[in-house]
Amino acid sequence: MAPTDNRRFSIFTTFVPKNEIMREAFIKLHLSILLAGFTGIFGKLISLSEGVLVWYRMLIASLMLLAFLWMGKKLRKVSWRSFMKIAGAGMLLSLHWLFFYGSIKASNVSIGVVCFSLTGFFTALFEPLLNRKRISLLELGFSLITLLGILLIFHFEMRFRYGILLGVISSALAALFTVANKKVGTITAPSTVLLYELVGGFLFITILLPVYLYFYPQDYLIPGTTDLVYLFLFAFFCTICMCILQIQALKSISAFTMNLSYNLEPVYSIAGIPNKKSVHSGRRERIDCIYRDGSGLFGKFAFDRIVVLFL
Repeated sequence: MAPTDNRRFSIFTTFVPKNEIMREAFIKLHLSILLAGFTGIFGKLISLSEGVLVWYRMLIASLMLLAFLWMGKKLRKVSWRSFMKIAGAGMLLSLHWLFFYGSIKASNVSIGVVCFSLTGFFTALFEPLLNRKRISLLELGFSLITLLGILLIFHFEMRFRYGILLGVISSALAALFTVANKKVGTITAPSTVLLYELVGGFLFITILLPVYLYFYPQDYLIPGTTDLVYLFLFAFFCTICMCILQIQALKSISAFTMNLSYNLEPVYSIAGIPNKKSVHSGRRERIDCIYRDGSGLFGKFAFDRIVVLFL
């Protein structure tokens, strides 16, 4: 193979599964992205505020997963030090969810999930810094394409700037969580890691909740029947199943590859949103076009490249 071909091929080595383990990891990755596409929709459908929503999500998911592991006799013990590391990652996860749903509540689903696409950009910065490696200009360049898409949206949707700000903070926290999740994911079984992350995040949100409710008082804290059904579906499919798939995939792929691939999440979220003006404040069509012509285009490009080299 000519040198130029080698250089051209190396551009996409991040996305190439080299064996069956990698093939399985990429399948799990994209299944998790498919499930993640519904998180923003559930966040909008559930009428609870972002803080109360995250609290219930972590509580229900923790209890469900604990019951599954206990009945299946698959719950594993870890040292106190390991638990604290895993719980610390769970704290980052809870903060990410808090700002993510805050972004959706302050704007709409499209804004929240599109801002989430910045996670790849932050991961390109955080992962090498935290792992004491050189920053990859190639990964940074890929991520800047998404950044340009976010700036385009910000230009057209200035009235959602508070929601966009919360979304940007959310994506930075998501990048930190993914890097931390990759580190703690090898401590024990993925299901046990997720349980301890959820417990750590739940305890952290429980401590924060009184302060949150003081500054943002709520009319009601107990979910209705419809919200409760959504919460259980949300906790099982879009929390337990999705997060276990993520932890399993991270054993074989980098945090950057995962977060860059998650540029596909807004495609699933926006495609699944009912065409109602109450959901998008009459701006669904504009946001859809901006996303699909901007950062979503790169998400599709990355996915197509994965499929071509993967299969």
